[in-house]
Amino acid sequence: MSYNFNDIEAKWQKYWEENQTFKASNDREKPKFYGLDMFPYPSGAGLHVGHPLGYIASDIVARFKRHQGFNVLHPQGYDSFGLPAEQYAIQTGQHPADTTQVNIEGGVDKAGDKIEGYRKQLDKIGFSFDWSREVRTSDPNYYKWTQWIFIQLFESWYDKESDKARPISDLIELFNQDGNTKVNAVCDEGVANFSAEAWQNFTEKEQQEILLQYRLTYLAETEVNWCPDLGTVLANDEIVNGVSERGGHAVVRKKMKQWSMRISAYAERLLHGLEDLDWTESLKETQRNWIGKSVGAQAQFKIQNSEFKIDVFTTRPDTIFGVTFMTLAPEHDLVAKITTPEQKEAVEDYVQATAKRSERERMADVKTISGVFTGAYAEHPFTKEAVPIWIGDYVLAGYGTGAVMAVPCGDQRDYDFAKHFNIPIKNIFKDVDISEEAHAGKDGTVIDNSDFLNGLTYKKALKTAIYELEKLGQGKGKTNYRLRDAVFSRQRYWGEPFPVYYKNGMPKMIQAQHLPIRLPEVEKYLPTQEGEPPLGRADVWAWDTQKNEVVSNELIDDKTVFSLELNTMPGWAGSSWYFFRYMENEKRDEVFASAEAMQYWQNVDLYIGGSEHATGHLLYARFWTKFLKDRNLVPVEEPFKKLINQGMILGESAFVYRVRFVNVVESTANILDEVEFNKVEIESIEEFVNKYNFKIFASKNLCKTRLYPDANFGTGQLEISSNFPLIEEILLNKFLSSEKLLKGISISVQKIHADVSLVNTSNELDIEAFKNWREEFNDAEFITEENGKYIVGREVEKMSKSKYNVVNPDDICNEYGADTLRMYEMFLGPLEQAKPWNTAGITGVHNFLKKLWKLYHNGEELSVSDDKASPESLKSLHKTIKKVTEDIEDFSFNTSISTFMICVNELAAQKCNNREILESLAILVSPYAPHIAEELWSKMGHQESIATAAYPKFEEKFLVESTKTYPVSFNGKMRFTLDLSLDLSKDEIEKAVMEDARTQKQLDGRTPKKVIIVPGKIVNIVG
Repeated sequence: MSYNFNDIEAKWQKYWEENQTFKASNDREKPKFYGLDMFPYPSGAGLHVGHPLGYIASDIVARFKRHQGFNVLHPQGYDSFGLPAEQYAIQTGQHPADTTQVNIEGGVDKAGDKIEGYRKQLDKIGFSFDWSREVRTSDPNYYKWTQWIFIQLFESWYDKESDKARPISDLIELFNQDGNTKVNAVCDEGVANFSAEAWQNFTEKEQQEILLQYRLTYLAETEVNWCPDLGTVLANDEIVNGVSERGGHAVVRKKMKQWSMRISAYAERLLHGLEDLDWTESLKETQRNWIGKSVGAQAQFKIQNSEFKIDVFTTRPDTIFGVTFMTLAPEHDLVAKITTPEQKEAVEDYVQATAKRSERERMADVKTISGVFTGAYAEHPFTKEAVPIWIGDYVLAGYGTGAVMAVPCGDQRDYDFAKHFNIPIKNIFKDVDISEEAHAGKDGTVIDNSDFLNGLTYKKALKTAIYELEKLGQGKGKTNYRLRDAVFSRQRYWGEPFPVYYKNGMPKMIQAQHLPIRLPEVEKYLPTQEGEPPLGRADVWAWDTQKNEVVSNELIDDKTVFSLELNTMPGWAGSSWYFFRYMENEKRDEVFASAEAMQYWQNVDLYIGGSEHATGHLLYARFWTKFLKDRNLVPVEEPFKKLINQGMILGESAFVYRVRFVNVVESTANILDEVEFNKVEIESIEEFVNKYNFKIFASKNLCKTRLYPDANFGTGQLEISSNFPLIEEILLNKFLSSEKLLKGISISVQKIHADVSLVNTSNELDIEAFKNWREEFNDAEFITEENGKYIVGREVEKMSKSKYNVVNPDDICNEYGADTLRMYEMFLGPLEQAKPWNTAGITGVHNFLKKLWKLYHNGEELSVSDDKASPESLKSLHKTIKKVTEDIEDFSFNTSISTFMICVNELAAQKCNNREILESLAILVSPYAPHIAEELWSKMGHQESIATAAYPKFEEKFLVESTKTYPVSFNGKMRFTLDLSLDLSKDEIEKAVMEDARTQKQLDGRTPKKVIIVPGKIVNIVG
C-alpha cells in the first residue's frame, strides 16, 4: 500500500478536531504539564516555514508528555492588537477587526485579497493545540480583563517595608493617620511631606494628585519616542537604528502626558527572580543589563547665581574631587532655565538635533563626540570651585537623574569629551598615568589630590565620600536602576481602550461590572487635525456616570457625563497575562482565571519563542505576574519556569543584476581626456540611455570586475559602479555601434531581489516568468550566459516577504506532507541556532517516512506479526527509546531524526515485523510525525488515538551484549570473525576457536605454539 500522506493527514486532522483529542481538563489526578508558544500576531502575509519551528518543538514535547501520562495544556491564540492592522486600515479603510478576523480564519478581505488564514495553516501542520481555550487579545471578552488588571494597578501602591504592592485604600488610611512622613513607598521624586491634618484638609483633587504620585499606573509628563508618521509613541524595543521598526519612519524625543507603569518598583525583585529560572544565561544577562543595577551615591551640586540645583547619581563618589565639568542630558528640565543668552541658540539647535535620535542609538554610538556649553557653572560641594555645565547626548534624561558629574581621569567617555573640547583633566589617582586614557580600575587604586580622601583605597574612599556628602546635606548613598517606568499610552486606534474618564481633569476608573469598554466606531484611523489620537474622531465616546454606559459626546456636561481617555494601551498589555487566561475555560465570564485553575496549572512549564522579546514582553509579563501575586490574584511569582529561544530559519534569497546607464557625455573625465562627441554620437547615447536604463539584466557571471572577479559585491541589495568588461563587450556586439560611445555612458549594476519561486535548483532564472512577475519588468532584456541561461546570485538572509524568499509551509505540506515538514524542520539543526532553509534537502526526510511506512507493509497489505521479537530487533528498539527520550528531554530534536533513520534501517535489514517492536516504534515517532503514527496505529487494530498511548519504557537488559564478535588472528593478521557467548571461559573460547573449520584450514595441520585469548576482546593464534 502506497504512502498517501495527503489523505492520511486530512483524515487525522479531521479526527482530532471532531473528537477534541487535545482538549485539556483541569484533572487534578494527573501530573500537569503546561507547554506554551509565544502567540503569533496574525499578519495578512500568513506563515512561512520559519514560523512553525518553535511550535513544532513545543508540540513534540507536549505529545511526549501526553504519552508519559501527563495532563497536558498546550493552547494557542493570537496577539491580535497591533500596528500593522492599523496601518492597513489607514491604507484601505477596512476596520482592523475585520482584517484581523480574515487573517485568522481565512477568506477574502474587502480589498479583494485572498487570505489563507493562520488557523488553517496551523491546523495543516498537525499541532496538538487545545483550541477550545483560544484567546485573541482584541476580543472584548478578553480585553475586559486587561482593562480590569489596569484598574487593579491603578488602585495599588508599592510598600517598600513589606516589599510588595498593596491596595491604595491602605495608603489613604496611613495618610489619614500620620500623613506621609512614615510611609516608605516607591513614588515620584520630590513628593512633599504632609501631616494627617494637612491630608484631611486637601481638596479631593489635591488628594488625587498626590495619590497619582504613588499609584502603580499613573499619568505624568514623560519623555517619549514620538513617531510623527505613525502618529504614536513607540517603546524602545519598537525602534531599530533610530527609526520605527514598522515602516522605518523617523522618531523624535518629546514630552507628552502619558500613562506609565511603575515597573521600576519591581526592579530588585525582577533581578533576584532570574536566579531561580531555567533560562539561558545569555537571556538572563540581557535582562540584568536592562534592569541595570548600580550601587553608589546621589550628590547635589548647586548652580552658581541660581536657585537651581543639579542632582547626579554616581557609582564612584570616591572620584568626586576629579570633577572638572558636568554634563546634562539635552532634554533635562534645567537646560532651558540655566542656559545663558549667549549660548541659547547653540543649545537650542543641539537639543533639536538630539531629539531626532533614539535613546538606543545614543547609547550605542560610542564614537561620536558632541556637546554644547550652556554658559552656566555649578559649585563643587567640597572645593566650592566653579564647574562648567555642558549638555551632551551621551547622557540620557531617563537614566539616573539625567546629569553626570564628569570625572575625565576616571571615565573614558568623559575623558574623550574633555579632550575633544579642551576641558581640563585633573588626575586624582596616585602613581597612575592618564596621559593617553582614563583609569577606570578600582582594585589597588589609591586616591590622591582629593583633600580628606588622600591615601585611601577605593572602598574606604567610597564610604568616606558618601559620609561627608551626607554631613554637608548634599548627598546620600543610593542604589539606582537603569530600568525606567514603562510608558503605557499609544496614540492609536487598534488597542485596548482605557477604562478611564476624566472629572475635573483627574482620571477616574470605570467600575469593573461595566467592563469591557469597547472600541468606538471612527470614520478614519488617523489622528485628528488637532493632533488628538484616532479615538478623538469618535462621536460616541463619553461616559455617563448615571447610566454607566458610553454615550454621545454631545451629552458631555462635566457633571454626570465626562470625556473618556483617547489613548489606547500598548501592544504588550494583552500579552502580559494571556498565559493565565489559557488556564481557565469554564468561568471566563466571571474571572480572568479561577483560583482553582491557577492553583492547578501554576505557571508555564515550557515557554518557546524569539529572543527579541527579552527586554519587552518577557520583562512586562514578569512584572505583571509579580504584581498579581502581591495582590493575591495569582499563586506564583514567575510566569515561565523554562524558556527556550528558538533560532531563525533563514531564507535563501535570489538576486538579479539590473544595469543602470547614465549619460556622461559632458563629464569632467571626458573633458579632461578631450573626448568629443559629434551630434549623431550624442543622439545615439541619449537614445540608448533612454531606452535601456534599468531595462537590461545581466547574468551574475557577466558582472565580474577586476575588484570583484567572482561578482560577489556584498550582502543584500546594493548598487556598484565599476568597469564591467564582459557587459561592455556584449553591449558593443548587440546594442552600440562603436567603442567610443561607451565613453559617454556610465555603467553601474544594481543587485536586487527576485522571487525565489522563479529560480530552479541550478540557480537559473525563468526569464519569461520573471518578466510577467511585475509590470516594470515586462519589457526587460536579458544578457545571458553562452548557453542562454540567466544565473542569479544567492545569499542566505532572514526569511521575509520583502526579500521574496518566503517558502509557504502549505506548499511543502501539499507536496511532501506535514509530517515531512515537521521532521525536516527539526532535522535542520539545533533548535536554538539559526539555519538556512533548503527545499532540496527535504526529500531525504520524505524518503525516510516512505521507508517507515514500508516497514509495516508487505506490498499492499499490512504485515505485522505477533511472534516474539528477535534480540537484534529489541536491541534496535531500546537503543532508540533511550536516545529519543534523552533527546526530547534535552531539546535535541535534530539528533532524534537521525536515530529514527538508523532504527528503521536496522529493522528493515532484520526483516522485523513484530508487533511489540512496531507498536512501540509508532509511539516513539508520534510526537514528531503524528499523522503517519496515527494511521499505522489504527491499521494495527487500535480504536483509540495514539496520542494517549503509554510511552515505551526503556529496558537496559536489551542493550546488554550476550555475545561478542571476536576477531580471530593468525600471527597478528585477522583472518575471520567468530560470534561467541560472553559467558564462555578462556578454555571454552579456545576450544570453540580451535574446532572451527576455518581455523583448521589456516593451520593446515600445524600445531600452534601459543593461543592468546583476551576474553571479550581478541583471539590470536601464534605459530
